[in-house]
Amino acid sequence: MGSRPAPFWEALDPDDRSALLPAATRSSLPEDRQLLAQGEDSDHLFVLLRGWVKVIAQSHTGYRALLALRGPGELLGEQASLERRRRSASLLTATTVDVLRVSAARFHGLARARPGIAAALEQTLSQRLREADLQRTGLTEPVPARLAALLLDLSERCGHPAPDGPGRRIGLPLSQDDLAGLLLTSRRTVSRVLEQWRAEGWVVTGRQALLVRSMDQLKEQAFGG
Repeated sequence: MGSRPAPFWEALDPDDRSALLPAATRSSLPEDRQLLAQGEDSDHLFVLLRGWVKVIAQSHTGYRALLALRGPGELLGEQASLERRRRSASLLTATTVDVLRVSAARFHGLARARPGIAAALEQTLSQRLREADLQRTGLTEPVPARLAALLLDLSERCGHPAPDGPGRRIGLPLSQDDLAGLLLTSRRTVSRVLEQWRAEGWVVTGRQALLVRSMDQLKEQAFGG
């Protein structure tokens, strides 16, 4: 999986955070609230201080796919604000969140004035490109390997020790449709793999709940040997 770079907020030094805070409005939102709507023409972005957000795209036919998950410290909505175009995806809270909302004009003014903010923004944009490249190249891998790598990543990023034995519980409400969207595959394929892993005792699944019992078996699936 490799190590992830520090998210935007963590990459800032205290002085840069102090400069950004007066330009922003802080708010809290419960689970399942929309932060940004696909297609809207808005000129602000968010820093996610606490919680998790889903990046969701909907096609003209009504198909709804989860494109990415964003966690604490990450910058949200930066692409559209940079390019001054309509939002290409919606942002939906997956958990209770705390966010900073800042206008694009004020944010980019601060980035021009403060090299630390500019560097953290550049790191975020580079990470987004790497994620897109990895997703494209990963399509050549079998779905079980990709699903295992995804569950290991989620276990690391938002997992909690299982309350009733070994393993880690993924602390986000993710459906099989969500997992399929993240892997660019079908729900039926994801369901078939999870059914096999449940039979082997590697995972336990419930309604939008997932517990990884055997990290070692998933590592073998994802990385071999």
